[in-house]
Amino acid sequence: MKVLVIGAGNMGLTYAEGMSKSRLLKKKNIMVLDKSEEKLEELNQISHFDAFSELEDCVPQADIIFIAVKPYHAESVFKAIKTLVQPQQILVSIMAGVSITSIKEITGLTKIVRAMPNLPAQIGKGLTSYVISPEVSRIEMLTVESLLDTTGKSMRVSNENFIDASTGISGSGPAYVFYFMQSMMEAALQMGFSKNDSTVLVSQTFTGAVELFNQSNLSPNSWMDKVASKGGTTRAALDSMEDNNVGELIKEAAFAAFNRAVELGKEY
Repeated sequence: MKVLVIGAGNMGLTYAEGMSKSRLLKKKNIMVLDKSEEKLEELNQISHFDAFSELEDCVPQADIIFIAVKPYHAESVFKAIKTLVQPQQILVSIMAGVSITSIKEITGLTKIVRAMPNLPAQIGKGLTSYVISPEVSRIEMLTVESLLDTTGKSMRVSNENFIDASTGISGSGPAYVFYFMQSMMEAALQMGFSKNDSTVLVSQTFTGAVELFNQSNLSPNSWMDKVASKGGTTRAALDSMEDNNVGELIKEAAFAAFNRAVELGKEY
């Protein structure tokens, strides 16, 4: 099996690196294409990839093609590969907002997987939600799922609406966490902690809280009840968040990302 990744940006390289470290593919069975001369020089120094600058040199060889370019480049890339692809090839799109229908119409391919990864994929802790077109067989689906799992975990969803929705939760979600962390670090600085100590306090707090959650069956509300006692410090903080409607604002932010993903789908 040969896999081609079109686009050697952060996410494209993340998948290429993840697949190269797995036992699913032999060395040199991963092809990466990019038009940037600077990026090609970088790719040529990586022994486990074959780097390409021209579509005709690599697209016909691929069994599975990952498209990892910005959504506004989607149409030009799809048009460029249309005369080079074969019906048995599987196309995996990790572009926000680009629908399976539009991919089929422009490329002529029918075996499409639309996926939404997130940034922690870069350290093997990612979550990729994906949906398949009806033409993708179960064996093909499991093969693609195994490739997606090389960067963390994957989750199959039933329709494309959930891809847009997962954009608002897991796709954009790491930024929400960083936003919260930044605010806590700034509070720590204002309390007199050094920058280094503020970073340690916040990062370890998040790491520990997530581990507690992952190692139990308790809900976030249950954990909050365990930490917060009546009239205590934690309850004061939680009451402040409730009074300021923080929970609803977080939900609004997630829906803003979701709605933008839907808008992008109408553009491409």
